[in-house]
Amino acid sequence: MDFDYEEDKLGIPTIPGKVVIQKDPQNMIGISIGGGAPLCPCLYVVQVFDNAPAAKDGTLMAGDEIVGVNGKSVKGKTKVEVAKMIQAVKGEVTMYYNKLQADPKLGKTMDIVMKKAKHRLVESMSSSTADALGLSRAILCNDGLVKKLDELERTAELYKGLMEHTKRLLKAFFELSQTHKSFGDVFSVIGVREPQPAASEAFVKFAEAHRSIEKFGVRLLKTVKPMLSDLNTYLNKAVPDTKLTIRKYADTKFEYLSYCLKVKEMDDEEYSYAALQEPLYRVGTGNYEYRLILRCRQDARARFAKLRKDVMEKIELLDQKHVQDIVFQLQRFVSAMSRYHDDCNAVLKEADVFPIEVDLARTMLSYESQGPYAETGHRHRHDDDEDDGDDEEDNRGGDDDEEGGGGGGQDDGAGMMADDGTEENGEKLIDDL
Repeated sequence: MDFDYEEDKLGIPTIPGKVVIQKDPQNMIGISIGGGAPLCPCLYVVQVFDNAPAAKDGTLMAGDEIVGVNGKSVKGKTKVEVAKMIQAVKGEVTMYYNKLQADPKLGKTMDIVMKKAKHRLVESMSSSTADALGLSRAILCNDGLVKKLDELERTAELYKGLMEHTKRLLKAFFELSQTHKSFGDVFSVIGVREPQPAASEAFVKFAEAHRSIEKFGVRLLKTVKPMLSDLNTYLNKAVPDTKLTIRKYADTKFEYLSYCLKVKEMDDEEYSYAALQEPLYRVGTGNYEYRLILRCRQDARARFAKLRKDVMEKIELLDQKHVQDIVFQLQRFVSAMSRYHDDCNAVLKEADVFPIEVDLARTMLSYESQGPYAETGHRHRHDDDEDDGDDEEDNRGGDDDEEGGGGGGQDDGAGMMADDGTEENGEKLIDDL
């Protein structure tokens, strides 16, 4: 059989072949046919329907030329006659075809790019606004999946707030734990230096309580800190990845809509020429331009369907992760805070050491006033030193030794603390308290 025609192929090569397709129970192979007599010299596949035998086989594609059915040529026949030839065959049908070796880039013309821009513009408009501007609003523009971008933005803001709050909380508890540690150190020093056993034991016990609270704070930090890593993974990996997939899906959708609109425009042009009974060059030479757009539309639709499935799966998984993650993080946070406060309350109950009775006459702590009295006393002592001279100074030292625990003894104690460098530390501890 001779299936060669005088055609304008626009430089698009074709490869002949044949395929055997098993029909479905309804005696269908799942394709629609275009072209044929009397206007077009060839017949071609317009669309391959989803889940049909031809789609499952995957050999025939939109734009492929049909040249024979079960060994019979379809040259000069109408598309209705060819459809009847296919329907007349039961069970398996053998299709002869010329495979269109179309490069999708050839079909992505400036017209398609402009149509994509138009669909992007119409996407954000209401139907009334689009109608007022004379723009057609395709049904696929009302896509709920694209609106998920706004929900993802709101979810991302929620997680940003949680991360900021967690960081501030960790910083606050770290500073609080350091404060408790400092209190523990101060009370420990006081307890060690206090000569009165009851007071010393009380201060040491209170110091241990504060050190325990500091450990509880560190444990809280270790429990809450992983929240930052989990929230960061969701915020900076899961959400951006899903948003990128949605944007890719939206771009493919707009491209698919553009090819659909282009096919409709070419169909309208063909119908108008047929109504006027005038020949249309592209139709009369094999309609290769139209078949190229059909192939591009099928490829775009396949990408659109795949990305739509991916987006639906990712959004579903992301929603599940969001719900589960929020519940888990809040449970971890609440349980950690509850444990921290319970432990702090328990350790403070055990450290019920107040009131602490301290005999100020016997304590090793130095309580020096910074007021006028201290200055007066200092000047008085200085004057005594000048008046008495060296001999009086020696005698005063002896008097102090005899008095023992009197005021002179306290002066000696203060002087000793100053000599060994502990007086200033003691004052600092008092200031800290």
